[in-house]
Amino acid sequence: MISLDSFIPVADAIAMVFHPHVEAVIHDLAHGTIHHIVGGLSGRVPLDESLTELANGVTLDQSILGPYPKTNWDGRKLKSITAVLRDTDNRPIGLLCINVDVSMAETLRALTQDFLSYQEDSERPGSLFQRDWREEANELVGHFVSIRGVTPGALNPAQRLALITELDDRGVFDVRTAAPYIAQLLNLSRATLYKVLKEARGTAPSPARTSSSQSAE
Repeated sequence: MISLDSFIPVADAIAMVFHPHVEAVIHDLAHGTIHHIVGGLSGRVPLDESLTELANGVTLDQSILGPYPKTNWDGRKLKSITAVLRDTDNRPIGLLCINVDVSMAETLRALTQDFLSYQEDSERPGSLFQRDWREEANELVGHFVSIRGVTPGALNPAQRLALITELDDRGVFDVRTAAPYIAQLLNLSRATLYKVLKEARGTAPSPARTSSSQSAE
């Protein structure tokens, strides 16, 4: 015969692995009281009434209810889930309620959002960035290699030609000091870079240059 004591090691193990952010509670349906509790988030103790938990609308025909939100006595937000515990005849004898303190996670999420947020609809100040051709080159190279799943130094000849053509089309090579920087970025010798650039300019005419940093250094 299965008793509620059989589930105590399960509750203890859950609370232990997620300590100190989880409380595990075994409710006795026959007596309407807490049979076992570990984790201590709510401050309740064994034999306290289970009226609060049982008022959550647990349907004993279900095996799992939730996850659902709760608020702890001290205002902390909890994420909870309830499992119906049954005996060998499949009759409900108890509830295992797992309450997870998510208040810290919510604080970290808010902090992360605030830290990473910026005015997406605002343009970069022209006085600061109009001469920053390096940033534009970095963005072009980064996007090019990311969608191909390679590193700048691992481009095959066709990919290298396509990238240098794109950089040239954007006017990056109009900057006098750009070629050494791009060669270093792509792990190429200057001679190889100029060879590929010559090939790029010989195979397709460049469209109108869009870079505003043509005379920048």
